[in-house]
Amino acid sequence: MHRALEVVDGVHFYLWIGQSINSNSVVIANALDGDHPHMLVDPGMTATGWGGSALDSLAEAMRADGLALEDVGVVFGTHCHPDHYQAVDEVVRRSGAQVILSTREYDFFKGAGRAFYGSFATPPPSVEPSLLVDEGPLPLVNNGRLEADVVIAPGHTPGCACLYLRGPKVLISGDVVFPGSIGRTDFVGGSMSQMRESIERLSRMDIEHVLPGHSSMSIPLVSGRDNVVRNFQMVRMFF
Repeated sequence: MHRALEVVDGVHFYLWIGQSINSNSVVIANALDGDHPHMLVDPGMTATGWGGSALDSLAEAMRADGLALEDVGVVFGTHCHPDHYQAVDEVVRRSGAQVILSTREYDFFKGAGRAFYGSFATPPPSVEPSLLVDEGPLPLVNNGRLEADVVIAPGHTPGCACLYLRGPKVLISGDVVFPGSIGRTDFVGGSMSQMRESIERLSRMDIEHVLPGHSSMSIPLVSGRDNVVRNFQMVRMFF
């Protein structure tokens, strides 16, 4: 089950409100050239414990916004944990999308990150990333309609990648920062000291909206510069 919110023009935030574990997703509409113009950030999982399909729920929510999962041209994974990335094979099967991970996260995925899928009783994705990225401008989307930067923010995993949309000043934060909280650092590959450094770096950015990987219906995201600043001040208490 997803709740849809259009945060700014063309940036669609899909809040996961189901009972089982899954991530929020973001679709950046018409960001790409060609017949598959949408970019999907964190596809989540295909199935969930309640017996339904989380990916079908996302596709239905997208259709209600006039978007089609089959028109996704790029899948961007903030990190490789199953609740964010497991559905990538099925998305690629339906759409033929390219897949982007950070270089550091792919290195992690090939080792300990792949083994993490056993905890979810699901095999790891078999699709190989089409593009590995490091910090800096995101290729493929800098076409005049959208300018985006990759921000490597380790702590939750070694290669967590946030996506910053320059025009609307939107930070898609994955599992780095949430409303009032931060991502866990006690999983394999996590680091509290790296998380602290990542939070400090992000807090110095010019951000109007934080779109997190997990949140609730009461506070799905953080909007407004003052609220973003207060949120970073709040999460510093974890350190």
